[in-house]
Amino acid sequence: MSVHEQIAEAQAEAVASIEQSNDLESLTALEPSLFGKKSQLGSLKRLMGEVDADDRASVGEALNEAQRIIREAHGVAKERFLSATRRDQLEAERLDLTESLESSPQGHLHLVTQTMERLEDVFVGMGFTVSEGPQAETDWYNFEALNLPAAHPARSMFDTLYLDLGDRTEIGDGQGGEATNILLRTHTSPVQIRVMEMMPPPIYTVCPGRVFRRDTADASHMPVFHQIEGLVVDHGISLADLAGTLNEFTAAYFGGSIRSRLRPSYFPFTEPSAEFDITCVICEGDGCQTCQRTGWIELGGCGMVHPNVLTNCGIDSEEWTGFAFGFGIDRLAIMRYGIKDLRDMYTNDIRFLRQF
Repeated sequence: MSVHEQIAEAQAEAVASIEQSNDLESLTALEPSLFGKKSQLGSLKRLMGEVDADDRASVGEALNEAQRIIREAHGVAKERFLSATRRDQLEAERLDLTESLESSPQGHLHLVTQTMERLEDVFVGMGFTVSEGPQAETDWYNFEALNLPAAHPARSMFDTLYLDLGDRTEIGDGQGGEATNILLRTHTSPVQIRVMEMMPPPIYTVCPGRVFRRDTADASHMPVFHQIEGLVVDHGISLADLAGTLNEFTAAYFGGSIRSRLRPSYFPFTEPSAEFDITCVICEGDGCQTCQRTGWIELGGCGMVHPNVLTNCGIDSEEWTGFAFGFGIDRLAIMRYGIKDLRDMYTNDIRFLRQF
């Protein structure tokens, strides 16, 4: 057998032994017989002195090529075993986060947010848009534009929180000047003023949001609470349109068995003004402890937009008329779900929140 044939046979046997290895350990144990001095190729290298001088170059080239092929086969097999080892290690150390998430209770929207979104859906279904505005307002937007000048006695209805901004006077007063009194809005009515300033009638919009008053927290009051107010300005709007809208809302939100009524009242920004009552959602008008045996529960205030308010917003009160209404979102939530203490919604007791 020629030297070239011996090299080819040694190469074939080495590659076959590599392919027969089952794991990294057996492959490592095979390395001395592949690359050591006692390997077949190593033995053939020692015979180079016995090869004719004319054949030494070709034999050396064949030995190097065989060695390269064997090392390449060894490298491929080693990488395969190492990859398998890494996969096994990763699988053993893997954390099944999906399983952990599925086994843990998932969060959901807060009851107040759920109620706000449900109210928005009802009014959007009636053709209203949804408007928002800043929570820090000027005295103009929160009071004066709404027919509540500085000396107006009705301001005592609002326990206002004023902000100390130092020397900053970037916020305008709504009349092109610098704001002198910046406050946390006491109702969402300032959003109505901004809407009337920015867009011409007809206007059909609701304004939900967070409001602030200097109230002591108790079972029915919080210093931070939520309101939704509605505004309609169009040709020929009357008190009958207001009553019909509120009755339609009541039926859509509470169900067909609940009705609404209007009682005369007073608000500086509406004339005439009314309180908005609904049939007691507990007894459905039969009379119970919740409604003090009257069968009715007060929900909010409403009325026809005062001409002064329209004029303050640049709207001709001789051409356009409108109505506005507003009620507390938190109050709606506790009425709908029979919650006795408003503070329960804000103590972050997970046992309470999970019920909704």
